[in-house]
Amino acid sequence: MSNTRIGFEDYQALVQLYADYESAVDSGNWDLWPEFFIENCKYRLQPRENFDRGFPLATLSFESKGMLKDRVYGIKETLFHDPYYQRHVTGQPIVRQFDGQRMVCEANYAVFRTKLSQPSTVFNVGRYLDVVVRTPDGLKFSERQAIYDTEMVPNSIIYPI
Repeated sequence: MSNTRIGFEDYQALVQLYADYESAVDSGNWDLWPEFFIENCKYRLQPRENFDRGFPLATLSFESKGMLKDRVYGIKETLFHDPYYQRHVTGQPIVRQFDGQRMVCEANYAVFRTKLSQPSTVFNVGRYLDVVVRTPDGLKFSERQAIYDTEMVPNSIIYPI
């Protein structure tokens, strides 16, 4: 699977997937988030140092769409925190591998956080390492790793990155 050539329509669908993902997680409608993934998916949020060293420790790690839905339930029903808004800015995805059905991609991201009555701040910066697959419902994430650059996380991470 060394081919990286991708047609305009496939690339446009990939860019749309990234934009729709950003819009969904920034909207606060958390029920939308798991729908970007296939049933047997992986989602990890991991510091760069652990990733680079091959250490498995991650800040968040989910191994199925059901686990993502459990996280949504936690966000909505059980986690207590100061409310905040987040806003994603994601660079254009780079397709590293493509075989017509499966894309291995990466893109830089920055997430800004705004707490009520406070100025916006840079919350999390890193890169996504993604595996995107074609499904009957369009492109979906099979794997999404958010590898963040700093070892420090302000307070906690509640919402998906």
